[in-house]
Amino acid sequence: MVPISTALGDARSVLNVGAGTGSYEPGIDRAVLAVEPSRQMIRQRPGNAGPAVAAIAEALPVRDRAVDAALAVLTVHHWSDWRQGLAELCRAAPIRVVLAYDTARHTDFWFVREYVPEIADLELSRPSAEDIATELGAHTITTLPVPWDFTDGVFPAYWRRPAAYLDPRVRQSCSALAQTHPDAVDRGIRRLRRDLETGHWHETHRDLLGMTEWDAGFRLIESSA
Repeated sequence: MVPISTALGDARSVLNVGAGTGSYEPGIDRAVLAVEPSRQMIRQRPGNAGPAVAAIAEALPVRDRAVDAALAVLTVHHWSDWRQGLAELCRAAPIRVVLAYDTARHTDFWFVREYVPEIADLELSRPSAEDIATELGAHTITTLPVPWDFTDGVFPAYWRRPAAYLDPRVRQSCSALAQTHPDAVDRGIRRLRRDLETGHWHETHRDLLGMTEWDAGFRLIESSA
């Protein structure tokens, strides 16, 4: 992702915290060490990816200022102690780049507002981008709108393609849906299916159909010592 690469600047070594399978990892022009608590995720990393260690953000297995930059992409909201995790980013690197989201924007997403409002309780319990930026003493916060044809399976990626949410595989890849009670999700999906069949969704959200990108609340946060 170009904005992330730009934010990393001239950093030659990067600690990718909560790396998952490495989807947003910097390219081969930088030395990358991935930190990921799930061994299953680590096993799914491509063969040409950088080395990975099983560890948590709250206790990074590196010395102080071990790398030029620490990167955390859509992971802070999963940490058990997000403030401690951010403190560890600051300890490990002079440059910190975090991709997070505005939880209020997520709760106002049409899928949440109209179909599965229970998701709002989960989202509002998580740290928002503004909270993270304040904790890091961020110097730059950049809005990253979501293109209508975004290929990443992040929760609001299908804001203009509602039928995608009918696919169980899509729902399983969205943590907000996977962590919400199945009965609530099933109820919402039944209603969405009905509204798509009757044309009600398209009538209600005709304004979205002409948009090429939408602000789902994603923010790129930059901090440096």
